[in-house]
Amino acid sequence: MYKKVIAGFLVFATSTVFGMSLDQLNSVSKTELMEINGIGEAKATAIMKARKFNSFEDVLKVKGVGEKLVSNIKNDVKSQSKSKKSTKS
Repeated sequence: MYKKVIAGFLVFATSTVFGMSLDQLNSVSKTELMEINGIGEAKATAIMKARKFNSFEDVLKVKGVGEKLVSNIKNDVKSQSKSKKSTKS
């Protein structure tokens, strides 16, 4: 039992310190969601409509959202194409 409690705490603490918390997910703007790798306009809209998430597992219920995307959200993984400026010649 203690192992589960400790594991749960570590997951919570890690996502709170290093990534996006549920509170943040429930309140971020569409633009901020779209900065996360794998989230475009349609998924950002779907995530915003499905809000009030009580756990990251609730996010999996949103159409088009899988475990990889939830991992990106938890870890706040930014899209490279959105973080790099394009340089056209």
